[in-house]
Amino acid sequence: MKNLEMTSNLISETKETTAKTMTKVNLLSAEIKERKVVINSLNAEINGINQQLSRLRSEATAKQKALESIKKEYAALMYHQYYKKGNFDKLMFVLSAGNFAESYRRYRYMQQYSEYCKKKAVEIEEAKKELNAKLEEVEAVRLKRLDVLNNRKQENSKLQSEKNRHSVMVSKLKRKEKDLRKELKKQQKVADQLNAQIERKIAEEARKSEKESIKQGKKVDDVLTKEEKLVSGNFEKNQGRLPWPVEKGIVVGSFGIQPHPVLERVTTNNKGIYIQCPSGSNARSVFEGEVTQCFSIPGSNNAVIIKHGLYRTVYANLTKVNVKVGDKVSLKQTIGKIYSDPDEDNKTVLYFQVWKDKSINNPENWLAH
Repeated sequence: MKNLEMTSNLISETKETTAKTMTKVNLLSAEIKERKVVINSLNAEINGINQQLSRLRSEATAKQKALESIKKEYAALMYHQYYKKGNFDKLMFVLSAGNFAESYRRYRYMQQYSEYCKKKAVEIEEAKKELNAKLEEVEAVRLKRLDVLNNRKQENSKLQSEKNRHSVMVSKLKRKEKDLRKELKKQQKVADQLNAQIERKIAEEARKSEKESIKQGKKVDDVLTKEEKLVSGNFEKNQGRLPWPVEKGIVVGSFGIQPHPVLERVTTNNKGIYIQCPSGSNARSVFEGEVTQCFSIPGSNNAVIIKHGLYRTVYANLTKVNVKVGDKVSLKQTIGKIYSDPDEDNKTVLYFQVWKDKSINNPENWLAH
């Protein structure tokens, strides 16, 4: 929900121009995606509540039946005691026995019978309390279900509103297809230059590791120091749980081949993810490691590569870098300030990648959801 609030703020801060409307479309697409996640979560919660409600109602019915059974048994006891025997004197019943042993047995029987009746009376009261408690629990869950259903209704309404806004914006942009294609070509050129340089840096580091492994007659994994192996193993164990490389942000460009939100039959192939965040945001390390590269790229500002054993993370579009090659960084340590574009209402986007050796990974599979 915090992501949705932040995205709404970013949209409202963006003024209308072709490039900026495109930014709004991307943000709105991300907001719609996030809203669907919220609705799916609410649907799952409602399903869980429905199952809980069904179980509680079954338990309440069972307790109601148990109470009726105890009441019926108690009524039979009372009928036997007060109507069958009438006003028969208990003392006479005991004294009329043929001998002392039989009198004692009759006395014990009367005691046990009386205790049994009292026990049944207590059971009825306890069963009533249990039933009332269960009915209260059913009512509480029913009210919770109504609340969640209302939340889902509101979220669906917001989703429809966002879809309508998205549709209007896309229609506007389609009338400016020429400008869009020109802007896309420019962005793709910058992205290609950035990715090419990152790949060269990663390949360069990989070659050094391979050369060292050949020299020592070992596998690349075995060349790692004990500390690097530990970091690498811990990094891998935290797949899907790593903190985000920004304190607040939303993915506006997902990994892999993605359809253009406006231009038909046009796709982009992202080698990382683009995370838009509030102006003034810092990039931070998603895990402990060592800085192996700090470099600048025309049109993409600065980039930092951090090594985590066999893994590497890349942080690009930094206007200021707070670390240098050889620095040991800790979890969530600030590594630089993300560039805010003054020509696009201080649009602030971090480009983030995750590598294992020479293979690029989808960063969204590594970050906590």
